[in-house]
Amino acid sequence: MNNQPTANLTDAAYKGPALEVDKAFYSRIAKTFDSRTLVDSFEIPIRSGKAWKVPAGHVCRLITVDGPQVGDLNIWNFNNPRERFWAARTRQLQAAHVTTFDRLWSNLPFLRPLATITADTLENYGVDSEGGRVHDTLGTRCDPYVNRMLTGEDFDYHCHSNLTRAVMPFGLTEFDVHDVLNVFQCTGLNDKDQYFMKTCPAKVGDFFELFAEQDLLMALSTCPGGDLSVPLWGEGAHDPIEVCRPIGVEVYKVSEDLLKDWKSPELPEYAGAHGLKAQRWS
Repeated sequence: MNNQPTANLTDAAYKGPALEVDKAFYSRIAKTFDSRTLVDSFEIPIRSGKAWKVPAGHVCRLITVDGPQVGDLNIWNFNNPRERFWAARTRQLQAAHVTTFDRLWSNLPFLRPLATITADTLENYGVDSEGGRVHDTLGTRCDPYVNRMLTGEDFDYHCHSNLTRAVMPFGLTEFDVHDVLNVFQCTGLNDKDQYFMKTCPAKVGDFFELFAEQDLLMALSTCPGGDLSVPLWGEGAHDPIEVCRPIGVEVYKVSEDLLKDWKSPELPEYAGAHGLKAQRWS
């Protein structure tokens, strides 16, 4: 009988240099603002979406320009959109709610950081009295299919639809839209293990900043629920357009001096055979 202990894969996943983050480097990126060059700036209107490129080594800042507003963020490798943000693995390797120094990981078989969070003005929100935290990977985007199922009505400006329209100019479709990072959104799990959403705590000028580890395509939807102070479905639900606000986007080129020792993450070393052997056919 084998009395050797069973390997704890969860513990193993949190050991080794693969998950180590050079906090000093990312802190310099965040704090050395005067040497940045603004290369793109725009606002995403309410109940809409937009996609844009963020070159590797650049910083992207999302800003609540007029007050609290939830945004649903998708990310792809710009040069190979089959590689995209993986919310579930990010939740396991980082946290269910992410903040400064957490990394946003890509799907299999790529499995590497797409972006690293360098600044978050809501970082000190912490955990509220109901267990709510901000910037979550727990929930997914609102969509017209669930809306039809729950209300019997069609609505074309849910986050799934906003993201679908946003990526079309880049040759992507609805099938490329994926589980999101809910930026500025306050969520948690209640004592029944059920997902809940709360009013967005962001104020005018709050921001969430990402360092692009690769050439990225980002797309953001300004959620039709606005700051989520009004329920979209169920008791008390009504059209919350009065609490919908735009989100600002800024893309900055970072000083080359700061990037002299940085390089884009490499692909995993796994050979990819999955235990299969070549078949010999007679």
